[in-house]
Amino acid sequence: MAVCGSQRQGSYTRRALHEALSGAEAAGGTTELLDLTEIHLPPLDPDVNVAGDGGAVRRTIRGADAVILGTPMYHGSYSGVLKNALDYCGFDEFENTTVGLLVVSGGPFPTPALTHLRDVCRSLNAWVLPYQAAVPQAQNVFDENGFTDENLRERVRTLGTRAVEYAIIEPNQGRAVQCQEV
Repeated sequence: MAVCGSQRQGSYTRRALHEALSGAEAAGGTTELLDLTEIHLPPLDPDVNVAGDGGAVRRTIRGADAVILGTPMYHGSYSGVLKNALDYCGFDEFENTTVGLLVVSGGPFPTPALTHLRDVCRSLNAWVLPYQAAVPQAQNVFDENGFTDENLRERVRTLGTRAVEYAIIEPNQGRAVQCQEV
C-alpha cells in the first residue's frame, strides 16, 4: 500500500505514488492508495482514544505487507499531513514492516526529507528499504500524461517492485551471531 502525504490537487506526489504502485502490481502485488485528502484525520490528541479516521488509518497500515510513504518536501522535511498520520501509528503498525520512501521536491534533491522519514520509520522498528526514490524539480519531469523522464519513471516503479520483493521480512529470531577473536 502507499500513503500519500500531499493534499494538493494534481499532486506530483500522488502521481508518482501511482507509478510506484504500478511497479508493485507488475511485480505481482495487490495495491491500495491511502490518500490523506480523502480521510478525516484531526491533529493527534494523545488524550483522545478515537479521533476521526485514526483507527481506520492504523488498521489499513497494520494490514499491509509493505508500505510506501510518499510526501512532498516542505522546508527540508516531509509534510505535516504525513507526520500527523504517522503520529496516529506506532509499533503495532510498523514493526518489522517493509517501508519504501518516495519524496517529491519542487527544488533540488530532497535528501533531508528522505533522511527524516527513514529515521521516523526506523524508530518504529520498520524495515526501511535501502532503495528509495526522489523526484527533484517535479514541475520539470511531469506532463499531463505522467513522467516525461523515463529514467525517473523507472526509478519510481522500481521502488514499488522492491516493496513487493521484500514485503515479508522475517526477523532473525533465536539466532545469535558469535564473534571470534583472530
